[in-house]
Amino acid sequence: MSLLLRCRFAAPHATPVTRTVDCPHDTPGDEEVPVTSSPDPVAHPKRRAVRIAAAGLGVGAGIGLLASVATSGLAAYFARRVVIPEQAPEELEILHVDGFDDDMHVHLAADDETLVNGRYGLHFDSGAGHAQIGDIVEYDPVSRTVSREVLAVTAGDLRTARRGRWTGVFYPHPDATGLPYEDVTLESDVGDLPAWFFPTTADTPLDTWAILVHGRGGSRAEGLKAAPVLNDLRIPALAISYRNDPEVPVGSTARYGLGDTEWIDVDVAIDHALAQGAKKVVVFGWSMGAAIAFQAASRGRNREHIAALVLDGPVVDWYDVLDHQARINFLPTPVARLALDMLTRPWARRITGLETPLDLNRMDWVRRAAELDTRVLLIHSDDDDFVPSGPSHALANVRRDLVTMPHYEKARHTKEWNVDPDRWNDDVANFIETHVLDLAEITR
Repeated sequence: MSLLLRCRFAAPHATPVTRTVDCPHDTPGDEEVPVTSSPDPVAHPKRRAVRIAAAGLGVGAGIGLLASVATSGLAAYFARRVVIPEQAPEELEILHVDGFDDDMHVHLAADDETLVNGRYGLHFDSGAGHAQIGDIVEYDPVSRTVSREVLAVTAGDLRTARRGRWTGVFYPHPDATGLPYEDVTLESDVGDLPAWFFPTTADTPLDTWAILVHGRGGSRAEGLKAAPVLNDLRIPALAISYRNDPEVPVGSTARYGLGDTEWIDVDVAIDHALAQGAKKVVVFGWSMGAAIAFQAASRGRNREHIAALVLDGPVVDWYDVLDHQARINFLPTPVARLALDMLTRPWARRITGLETPLDLNRMDWVRRAAELDTRVLLIHSDDDDFVPSGPSHALANVRRDLVTMPHYEKARHTKEWNVDPDRWNDDVANFIETHVLDLAEITR
């Protein structure tokens, strides 16, 4: 990538210059003289200037071509990174662990994520290990290290881990929630989709269900943070996987549709809920899961059964997200524009591996705000540096009749629950009780 960038920025220094060559000796009148005694007519000084200019043009064209190739290569790399599923690397340095199981602390490299209080997950050992991390105990600004509580180690041996991945996934598996659940399998056109079903502990569960849709590169565990409040509301919940997830193998050709294809699997989940007695559903979506939820609510065969959307760190406008990602990755504007073309144009299918181009206009809910006909709760922190909150605010301002957006400002990306679970639970419960459940359901 760095080589491509060097090539890209080499072009401006290759401007062809027409020039003549003065004799190295001081001849009268600064007469132009040949640098060779060859009788070849092109050795004439004026012809030599033309030849040098032509050579300069050739060099400039060659470097320009190289820059064009570099631009195309970098754009292709960026476009493919957007749609190809990948596992996030474990890059956070785990310095050491001290204390005992009931009073354990982990010492980590301090960064923008680890310096925010709250409850988080820490994956390690290539995802095989997981620990639940609590509040900050101590921060050393000189060494840039932070010590935090270890609430529980749910898998693996944290003491031997040297690197990990900070995550909003506090419950890595339904067992960690302490709630009853069942493994179920949904059948989609791409094959079997594993899911977790939470029937609630209530004697009389409601006939309103929740469908929990995780984000890009995540897993169905991302939605488990909503399970406790839904259980309190007596709402059964289904945490789903969808096409191109690691646990839904489709080979090396897997490509995210950014919501443009995955919504079909939400429809399958709603089919299952309706078959089990649900009358209506609330679709929860985190990050790209929100883009999926929007499409299910506008294109799905079961859209009339979707009573509301609850969206956390939502992708409301992919153009805005991709433009932001291009800027923070220092991609020149021509590269970013070409990458967008590759994602949305038929000619680039061989480059991106997409079966069909993505329709990003159809996933721009600021532009489509007038078409929105479903109640929406937007939970989006203003310091989200992965999916900017601007489009969420724009949609909320335009559709105040349907959109509720409480203010969050210091929770990063999709970690509002982690920073303040009580507040997140209250916001979700109040929204559902006000806009989804009728009085008969609440008092039943």
